[in-house]
Amino acid sequence: MTFIQSILLGALQGFTEFLPVSSSGHLAVVESFMKLQEVPVLFDILLHLATLLVVIIVFRNRLIGIVISLFKRNNIKNEDKANRKLFLMILVSTFFTGIIGLGLNNLEVEKYLFIIYFLFIITGFILIGSKFWGGSIDYSSLGLKQGVITGISQGLGVLPGISRSGITISAALLSGMSREKAGEYSFLISLPAILGAFILEFKDAEGLLDIVDPLIIGAGMISAFIVGLLSLKILLKLIKNGKLYLFSFYLIPLGIMGLLFFK
Repeated sequence: MTFIQSILLGALQGFTEFLPVSSSGHLAVVESFMKLQEVPVLFDILLHLATLLVVIIVFRNRLIGIVISLFKRNNIKNEDKANRKLFLMILVSTFFTGIIGLGLNNLEVEKYLFIIYFLFIITGFILIGSKFWGGSIDYSSLGLKQGVITGISQGLGVLPGISRSGITISAALLSGMSREKAGEYSFLISLPAILGAFILEFKDAEGLLDIVDPLIIGAGMISAFIVGLLSLKILLKLIKNGKLYLFSFYLIPLGIMGLLFFK
């Protein structure tokens, strides 16, 4: 892998991680065309870690608020109660994500591009549905329904071609959450999911360094971070305005073309 290839893959990860088009699906397709299948899964996970840092920076105030509320013993306000409930639901979502994700992770879908193209189409139709879903539930009224539904959907997002952000935001909207909170919650529950995936794949670290120069890996991670920061800002505005469905006009034709011309 060259510097240019690493930077391009990092930029692709940063761009597609937040925009609801499936970063893992696009990485699998592009790596196939670049003939980089020998790169361990950990490389993709490291790119995810770079974009995870973006989430921490963008939502730092909410994360700090959660930590403070958990250790607060006096003068507990409604916002502290909401943050505690939010933390509990993140744990619930993470539990169901783990169950579903671990079961699907061994399918090695990335080896079968025609499945990825089909899942692009599925994601597109899910995004169309998001235009009509949504409610007024915020963190103070968050319940098990929201935690379970979003957790299961994030587990399904393990499949390349299914957008993690797209399916979790859509699921949160379907469960009655407001658009603003659905977007934020989707990325908050991604933090433990990405960290868990990294820990599971860490055993491949030695193999990765044998194949790819650490400086090249670093270049990809920096590229993913910079582009990811820009794309997350764009996505948050689109969620607020109910425009996620626009990406279906890209994903559905992409999936159809991939199926028609796949050899």
